[in-house]
Amino acid sequence: MVSLAHVELPDFGDEVRTPVIGTAEYEGRLEMTVERMKESGLQFLVVYADREHSANMSYLIGFDPRFEEAVLLLDATGNRLLLVGNECLGYLPDPALKCRVELFQEFSLPGQQRDDSAPLRRIVSDFGVGRGATVGCVGWKYFAGQNVDDAAHAMEVPSYLVDLVRDLVEDRQAVTNATHLFIHPDSGLRIVNAVDQIARFEYAAIKTSQGIFSAVKAIREGVAEKELERHFWGGGLPRSCHPMISFGEKVRRGLSSPSDNVAHVGDAFVMAFGVAGGLTCRAGVVARGPKDLPDDIGEFYQKLAANYFQVVARWYESVKVGAIAGDVFAAVDAQRHKELFSLAVNPGHYIHLDEWVHSPFVRGSSIPLRSGMALQMDIIPVSQGPLCTINAEDGIVLADEALRQQIASRYPDCWGRIGARQRFMREELGIAIDDSVLPLSNTPAWLPPYALSPDRVLVNR
Repeated sequence: MVSLAHVELPDFGDEVRTPVIGTAEYEGRLEMTVERMKESGLQFLVVYADREHSANMSYLIGFDPRFEEAVLLLDATGNRLLLVGNECLGYLPDPALKCRVELFQEFSLPGQQRDDSAPLRRIVSDFGVGRGATVGCVGWKYFAGQNVDDAAHAMEVPSYLVDLVRDLVEDRQAVTNATHLFIHPDSGLRIVNAVDQIARFEYAAIKTSQGIFSAVKAIREGVAEKELERHFWGGGLPRSCHPMISFGEKVRRGLSSPSDNVAHVGDAFVMAFGVAGGLTCRAGVVARGPKDLPDDIGEFYQKLAANYFQVVARWYESVKVGAIAGDVFAAVDAQRHKELFSLAVNPGHYIHLDEWVHSPFVRGSSIPLRSGMALQMDIIPVSQGPLCTINAEDGIVLADEALRQQIASRYPDCWGRIGARQRFMREELGIAIDDSVLPLSNTPAWLPPYALSPDRVLVNR
C-alpha cells in the first residue's frame, strides 16, 4: 500500500574525479566493431556524428565533434580515418588510438576556409571504398520498416554522404543502415557496459540527481523557472539534452526550456536535467498537500500519485538480471490504473552517452535483461483527468555477481554508495529490489508529490 511518510533522503556522497575510459577500452570497442562488421558482411563502416548525434562515435574513439560534423571511416582490417572540420583539428581523440585524421573543410561552419582539404570523393575513395564494396552507414537510428520504404537502405545521415558512397560502390543495395550494430535492443554493442563506463554513468547520475534535488527543494511561490536552472551543474560533462523546467499550463509543453514563468501554489511542475550518461526528472505539484489544490484536482491527484508510485515500485522490483523485458512491461501495465493515466512512452529504456538509446520494454518482448545493461526508469504518466503530473525518473545498472565484484574492487566508493542506495530503497521506501539492481542516482525513487513539503515522500508500505 502506498502512503506518504516523513523520510529524510540520506547524503549518499559524491564523486569528485570523473572516471576515465582508457585507451584499452576504446581499442576493445573498435575490435568488437570490426568483428561485427565481418559477421554482417560489411567491408567498410561510415560513422557520422554531429553535436546532437555523437554517441556512437564517442563510444568508439572518445570524440564528439564541437560546432561541426565529423565522420569516422573503418574497414574490416581495423584501419580508421577520422574526418573533421577546421575547429575540431584542435580537438581530437587520444593519439594512442592511432586514428589517422584528415581535414575535410565542408564540415566547418559556413564562411570558413574551404580550400585546404581534398574533395570528399577522393578521401573516401582513397580509403578503399569503391566498386563492389559493402558499406554500412551509422548515424543515430535505424528503421523498423512499417513506416519507411526499404528500411534496410533508408538513411538518417546527410544525403550528400550516402549518395557519394552509393555512387562509389555502384550498387545501392550494397550500402545499408548499420546503426543497429550499436543500438539494437538485444545485440547492440552499446547495450552492455563494462565497469569503467558504469562508474562514469554513476558520476553522471550523481550530478543530475543532485541538481534536481536542489531545484525541487528551492521551489517556492513566485520563483521563476530560469532561476531554478542555476541548480543544474554537470560536473564538466556535456549535456545530453536541454534543461527542462515548467510550471502551470506550460507543463502541457513538457519539453519546454526554463523561462520567466513563475510558480504559483496549485501549479503542476516538471523538471529534468541530463548530461552524458545520466538524466533525472521529477514532477509533481507546487503545494504543501492536497488542501492546497482545488477539490477536483486534489482528490484525483492523490489517486494518480499513489498508483504511479505503485507502478514505479513494480518496475524496480521486476527488473533484474535474467528478467524478460516483455514480462516487465506486462507487470508494470497490470499495476497501472487505466482510468488514472496512460503511458507517454515505453516504461523504461536503455541510457548511455545519449539519453535514449533504445528500449526493450514493449509488449511481448522476449529480450532478456543482462548484466551490464544501463536502464532508465522512465515511466511518464499522461493524466486521464485534470492537468496534473508526477515523475520520478532515474537510472540503474544491472550487474551479476562477477560485475558487482569488479565494481567493488575497482571503484569501492562507488560500490559503497550503491549499497547505501539499495538499503534506502528497501528499508525506507519499501521497494524490494533485486541484488542485481544497482541504483546510480542520489535520489533513488525519492518522490515528494507535494514540492512545498519535500520531506514527505511516497513509500510502498
